[in-house]
Amino acid sequence: MFDAAARHLNFRLAAEELNLTQGAVAQQVRRLETDLGHKLFLRHARGLSLTDTGRSYHSPVRQALALIENATNCLAPAEQKVTLSVPPSFAAKWLVPRLPEFEAAHPGIELRILAEEALSDFKHDGIDLAIRLGPRPNDLDLQSECLSHMDLVAVTNQIVALTLGEIPTLEDLAKHTLIQDGHHYWDQLLRNAGLSTQKRLLQFNQTALAMDAAMNGQGIALVPQIFLGNPSLQQVWRSPAIKDAGFYVVWPRRKVPNQARKTVVNWLLTQRSDAH
Repeated sequence: MFDAAARHLNFRLAAEELNLTQGAVAQQVRRLETDLGHKLFLRHARGLSLTDTGRSYHSPVRQALALIENATNCLAPAEQKVTLSVPPSFAAKWLVPRLPEFEAAHPGIELRILAEEALSDFKHDGIDLAIRLGPRPNDLDLQSECLSHMDLVAVTNQIVALTLGEIPTLEDLAKHTLIQDGHHYWDQLLRNAGLSTQKRLLQFNQTALAMDAAMNGQGIALVPQIFLGNPSLQQVWRSPAIKDAGFYVVWPRRKVPNQARKTVVNWLLTQRSDAH
């Protein structure tokens, strides 16, 4: 409990890590201070700070606990499981095709995929990592890395593409059946340009479904470029850049260090070279 409190400098966060109550952690730390006859923490309105004695005491304690953990892992290696929460279309169009590569490179890590649109609660949902679309997270309790900027492209199958000409404009595209997902990007672009569709506007709640409809020749879908990879879909137009938006890998800043999670993050980021 002392080690957790010293790392987080917060009894509440230490308690969450250990699945205990904040009062239990604070009480045991006070008991330790009484037994040692030294004050280890300075209590502040917002958090803690280590005293000089607490700081010098924590260093060897941390080393000792690390030795115990390493020795135990050598006898009974801990299961390396990482739960990754991703939007369903991201899972279907980007992540799943790359999973064989990850499994071949890291056979000792069990990567569990949870496909959901809802925001993850790292404290209560058992989530280790999440990939989310939007602006860069500004929560101080979270760390994040940009996996891909939000570059939207219009795609359709090759037969429909032949009817568009070499360099179609947004006005040209509006003359055809358009397909959009729950983000309503076509609506936004056409409204900003003072245009409207001259044919049907097909609506799906998932980007993956919109892409499948475009692949089947039902119209032109507007989707993140990061999802492209199927040769049956042809890019025919690129939208103006959307500022301050992208796909971000997100994880808790103060969670216990986890080598498996770090490995997954590093692997995801190595995929950025082919994400644009």
